[in-house]
Parts: sequence; structure tokens; C-alpha cells
Amino acid sequence: MRNIHFTLIAGACVAAAFAAGCGDKGGSGGGGTSAGGGGAAGKTVNVYLLPKKKGVAYFTSCSTGAEKAAKDLGDVNLVYDGPTDGSPEAAASLIDTWTLKGANVIAISPNDPDVLAPSMKKAKDQGVHVLTWDADGKPDSREFFVDQATSEQIGTALVDTMAKDLGSADPSGDVAIVTATLTAANQNEWITYIKERLKKYPKLNLVAIKPSNDDQAQAFQVTQDLIKTYPNLKGVFGISSVAFPGAAEAIKQAGKSGKVLVTGLGTPNDMKQYVKDGTVKSVVLWNTEDLGYLTIYAAEAVATGKLKPGATTFTAGKLGEKKIDGDKILLGDILVFNKDNIDKFDF
Repeated sequence: MRNIHFTLIAGACVAAAFAAGCGDKGGSGGGGTSAGGGGAAGKTVNVYLLPKKKGVAYFTSCSTGAEKAAKDLGDVNLVYDGPTDGSPEAAASLIDTWTLKGANVIAISPNDPDVLAPSMKKAKDQGVHVLTWDADGKPDSREFFVDQATSEQIGTALVDTMAKDLGSADPSGDVAIVTATLTAANQNEWITYIKERLKKYPKLNLVAIKPSNDDQAQAFQVTQDLIKTYPNLKGVFGISSVAFPGAAEAIKQAGKSGKVLVTGLGTPNDMKQYVKDGTVKSVVLWNTEDLGYLTIYAAEAVATGKLKPGATTFTAGKLGEKKIDGDKILLGDILVFNKDNIDKFDF
């Protein structure tokens, strides 16, 4: 997400400032948690979890699951931190700092794989295990990618959900995509599969793909502009957990609820109000807490040698056995939230 979005240190990061708040033994890094304890031979695995943008509900939910995994494992010292402005340069600075601090594992949701790759490769070269989660990076910059769902599953689910919500066997009209950034590798892959799936609905015409720079206010403005520019607009895909509520609010304030449908990737708690007032019929996502949980289990297993290249399955605590496709550890199924079930979820 996130791209849902699941989303969840303003300006440029100063490495020294982060170092002061990200201790290897019990430091929280301004919102992380640590779970010391006895792993194999009493060693602690120092894991650093880096979201695209700290403070976004999607990523906060992921961190909750990560904390639970660290507690269940008992040998993990977890630090969760990241730039609050989504700056890839700031994220790269954090990776460099954590490498110098002797991280065992750094798990990264890359906002810009090209910008982060040099720091990720440097960490690997210095013996740090590097994973990606939520969004993938350059394959040679990490060992495994903890994938919430395949890009094809996500793209297909978004389009099929939109088509169903439009309420016609042969839906027609213009649709648009509001994404986070044009450099977000996972969202670009989802867009590829959205375009492919739209071929099943030839009367749905994709007229625009607009970035919102992972800012809800910009997503609001972009969607307002789309409504004005395309009078036959019938649907908007908000494919990040920040873009989706911004787009929904724009449609609501324009008085277009029920006339222009919006669906996308977001957490249930962020989207409940729009589902209940009819602006949104369906929310597509996955279990974000489980994504964070799985990422920490994978990190600990890689660091302790329990998970190695070539493995085809992996057991992750309460989640049970998960499939590995090449170097991608797969979380599982897509979830769709609507007025009938959204109150059953709290994340």
C-alpha cells in the first residue's frame, strides 16, 4: 500500500538524530518496540523495519503486527522507524545509519527502488540481511520479498470490484487511477495488471493516471480535477492507503457519491465513514497486521539460518505455513470490505 495504502521525521533525515533514537538494545526509534530475549545461543536478532512513510495508518497497522511477532519470537529486538515525509533519500540515510549500528536485518518498503538500491546493496555487502516488504526493490539489493499478494491478484481484484460496484453486467464510462508516486514499483506493477484486467470490460475507458505524492490533500485535489476534466467519469481507483481516502473525500464534497464510484486499497478504519455514507461500496486490501507479522518472522528466520534461498515453504508462527515463490514469501488472500463486514475489522 499499503499500497493498502495498507500506508501507515519531516524533511531530510540527519543520521545522527536517528542514531540517538534507534538503539540496538531496546530503542524504539520513535515508535518502534523491542522484544529482547533468548534466541539460539541467547543471541538477539536486531531487526529494523522501514516503511515508505511513517505515520500512515496502513504502516502503523503493519508495525502492530511486527511488534506481536517480535514478542512471540522472543529473540528479536525490533526498531520501527521511517521518514514522515516519505522521502526516499531520508529512507536511504536510515539504512546507512542502521548498517553502521550493526543491524542483523533491515526490512524495507521502498518508495523509490532506484534511490534506495545503493544503500541496500551496501548493507548486504557488509553482512546485513536485507528484505523488502509491501513493495519490492531491485532484486539484487535484497534476499527475499515479503509479498502481501501478487500484483496480478491485486490488479484483478481492483478492477473486478469496481465493475461489480458499478452495478451493470456490461459497465461503461471513464475511469481514472490516483496513485501515490510514479516511482512506486509495486503500484506501477498493479497499474500494469489493472490495464490488463480492464480488457475484460471494454466499455470502461482508462483516461488518466495521476500521482498524489502520497499526500491525502493532493489526492483530494487531483480527484477534484479529474471530476471537472472528465464529465463521463464513472470510477476512480485510489491505489494507496493515502490516495483512497483523499479521492473519496473529493467525490463526497463534489456531491458525486453514488454517481462516481471510488474503490481502492485502504484500511477498514480509514474507509468506514465512506462505506457507511455510500461514497465507497468496497475496500480492497489484505490483513496488514499479518503482513508485518510475517515480515518479522521472515527476518528472524533469515538471520538465524532457518530460512535460506531455494526454500519453497516457510512457517511463520500463528500464520502457519506460507508459500515461497522463488524469492517471494506470499502472505495470502485479498480481503474485500463492504458495509456488511467492515465493522468486524479494526485496523
